[in-house]
Amino acid sequence: MPNAHRAFQMEFLDDNNGYKSFEMPGAKPHYNPDRPGQVEHIALELNLDLEQQICEGTCKIRINPVRDGLDSLVLDAVNQQIESVKVGNARQDFDYDGERLHVRLKKPTVAEERFTVAIAYRLVQPERGLYFIGPDQHYPDKPVQVWTQGEDEDSRFWFPCFDYPGQLSTSEIKVRVPAQYQVVSNGELVETKEDGERKIFHWYQKQVHPTYLMALAVGEFDVIQDQWQDIPVTYYVEKGRQDQGQITMGKTPRMVEFLSDKYGYKYAFPKYAQVCAADFIFGGMENTSVTILTDRCLLDERAAIDNRNSEALVVHELAHQWFGDLLVINHWSHAWVKEGMATYSEVMWTEQEYGPDEAAYYRLGEARSYLNEDKSRYRRPMVTHVYREAIELYDRHIYEKGACVYHMVRAELGDALFWKAIQTFVQSNAHQTVETIDLLRAIDRATGRNLRPLFDQYVLRGGHPDYKVAYSWDGDSNLAKLTVTQTQAKDGDSSSTSGLFDLRIPIGFGFVGKGKAAKVEIKPFVVRIHEREQAMFFPLDKKPDFVSFDVGNHYLKTVELEYPMAELKAQLQHDPDPLSRIEAAIALAKKGNLEAVQALTAALSDEPFWGVRVEVAEQLASVKLDQAIAGLLQGLKDSEARVRRAVVESLGDIKTAESYKALKEIAEKGDPSYYVEAAAIRSFGKVGAADLEGKAKDKKTLKLLETILKERQGWNEVVRSGAIAALSQFKSSEAALELVLQYTEPGTPQALRLAAIRALGAISKAQSKPNLERILDRLDAIAHESFFLTQVSAVSALSSIETGRAISVLQSLAEHTPDGRVRRRAEEAVQQVQKAIGKDKAVEKLRQEVDDLKKSNQELKSRLETLEAKAKR
Repeated sequence: MPNAHRAFQMEFLDDNNGYKSFEMPGAKPHYNPDRPGQVEHIALELNLDLEQQICEGTCKIRINPVRDGLDSLVLDAVNQQIESVKVGNARQDFDYDGERLHVRLKKPTVAEERFTVAIAYRLVQPERGLYFIGPDQHYPDKPVQVWTQGEDEDSRFWFPCFDYPGQLSTSEIKVRVPAQYQVVSNGELVETKEDGERKIFHWYQKQVHPTYLMALAVGEFDVIQDQWQDIPVTYYVEKGRQDQGQITMGKTPRMVEFLSDKYGYKYAFPKYAQVCAADFIFGGMENTSVTILTDRCLLDERAAIDNRNSEALVVHELAHQWFGDLLVINHWSHAWVKEGMATYSEVMWTEQEYGPDEAAYYRLGEARSYLNEDKSRYRRPMVTHVYREAIELYDRHIYEKGACVYHMVRAELGDALFWKAIQTFVQSNAHQTVETIDLLRAIDRATGRNLRPLFDQYVLRGGHPDYKVAYSWDGDSNLAKLTVTQTQAKDGDSSSTSGLFDLRIPIGFGFVGKGKAAKVEIKPFVVRIHEREQAMFFPLDKKPDFVSFDVGNHYLKTVELEYPMAELKAQLQHDPDPLSRIEAAIALAKKGNLEAVQALTAALSDEPFWGVRVEVAEQLASVKLDQAIAGLLQGLKDSEARVRRAVVESLGDIKTAESYKALKEIAEKGDPSYYVEAAAIRSFGKVGAADLEGKAKDKKTLKLLETILKERQGWNEVVRSGAIAALSQFKSSEAALELVLQYTEPGTPQALRLAAIRALGAISKAQSKPNLERILDRLDAIAHESFFLTQVSAVSALSSIETGRAISVLQSLAEHTPDGRVRRRAEEAVQQVQKAIGKDKAVEKLRQEVDDLKKSNQELKSRLETLEAKAKR
């Protein structure tokens, strides 16, 4: 969907094999506060001034005290003008420091004696929580909208509240707006009332939910009305975009049916609305019964050819209506419980809609996403209450790794028991708060299985196993030997606390029958792998054709296969599991010989599943042989757009006249897919920026890229963003830089502008000093803009610029941004740039030492030759 940081100079490593620590300076343990009682109901009455960006109104909170004698309340309220606080008609004294509202109750609480506190307040141009969107001098066509974003702790920016997820209450919102606008909020629309030139919308949420899920969205929308059983399903889009709304969200009723069935609990709320909002700062946010989505997710027919991201986003946010809204996490540290399942719902829906191979490949993408973060950013337990801001927890560990954990639970239990456990979890905890332990208890209750060992290894500590698997066959004894090494652990490690994993892994030996439609038989064994290195012997009737490690690839891990060529070729051709075929393709490419290239080339044309063909194309490009290029070029004719995209991306790494010609043709003529066309243009720039067999193509390439930028406006600016990325490859070209800078100006379509901002990092690499200063001047100005995505793009560019000034701009951004995600990214970028500068200095020092040594050697050699000459006299 969602402050001591000064010690930039350190790397912050933990003791876990040198992985970066998740905890930044200033991180501390966080706990839910003491409760004054149960918040039973929150009622907001708001008047919105859309032109002046002012919100004023009243927040009424009904509290049922849990104990006698409390004489004060502490509410979260940030940057609000608090005008009065009352209980009944009696004014209450209060203190307000801009972050906390301390109310001194004139009458101390009596347990079970309910009271309502009413707070009159005002917001003027709020920075967070409530967002006013509208046209300005640069973007005169932007729609007028207002929307909220509460997760994680941003509801306190738009109304006073006890802003943590452990408090659940019913709610209602009355909003007064100019009559032409609609208001969408949680629950049911109770009433719409005319009030002169304005309208009052009254929404009421009867089911309990936390403050972070309270929401509203205001705009002039086209409304698409759909239905699931007796539940209205509604899509709100900017006027004129109904067709895109239907393409993007039209499967929602079927998804509601699917998830109601899988989770064993009928959709729990009176309606389901999806609002596509301009400038939304997340992909989507699962407010109770009213999801807000970015309008960037709206697809046209051409985008829908090969964009599944929007469909995944829709099912992800819908799944939260169960995991997150019906079952609410008690504390942010357990966010993986909801985010992991919402992400796993993407896998589930892919399996339902497109089949098991597609689901397996989607799951591989999730695993790789987490593995990349684990390797490049930090390693952390999925459950941790030590952080600076809760928003820092919303990373690939809780989303993608969380999805992989749910899948491993499914693999451990089998489908029938897995769904029984999930349904037990949902039914036992509906309309309540949950933690990780509640999931474990539900699994135990439903199946009798104790999965604490799995959770201890994957959830409550960081990391995953890295396996190296070697295979050999002993023909005399008919024994298959498998040696498995857990390379993430050190020599001598013997316990799980040292980083070893203790798992029962299925290993299959594949036997391929004869003939064209040869049957494949897998002989399975399940083995416990728990030592750093284990040699295992398997008696078989005959030599297997291939070996499948972790049959089905259900466990989150990395694997390096050390198999002979024949077994890898058979695995690539015959293993029923697409992920195993992919592992074989990767291992074959590492062989790097002509036999491997021929096997991969054959797979690129013969492999039935497009996901494997994508991976084969990438592996072919990694083999530096001329025959690999010929094999890759045939993939340009593939009927599946996602394969063509992989092929053109791979061709970008092959700097030859042949690849230039192939890419130029697609860059000029286009492709049915936006993404293939953009990738071809990007790769065309990479190849065109290189010297091809001594012939420079830069002028011709730049001319075509300039033409594309002038002429190919379109959906989400995907194609022109490809041209910007292509320009960024011309790292010493002033002409290319001028073009990129031009598209960083305000007024450029937002998606294209963000691409141009990001490109400033790559194009800076070999620019002259004056041009580098121009780049930094522009990024410094951009970093002071308030829009979240603009700041993120500036951080991305600055992280590639290895100068002290880039560090200063990043530090300044970290200090003034109101967004915790930007702050953390900026601080990580500072560390990255400092490390790169340090490496550059170290390399320079080493180079100097080598030069000195060469000089010294030359002097010694000269002296020796002189001595030898004297000796000969």
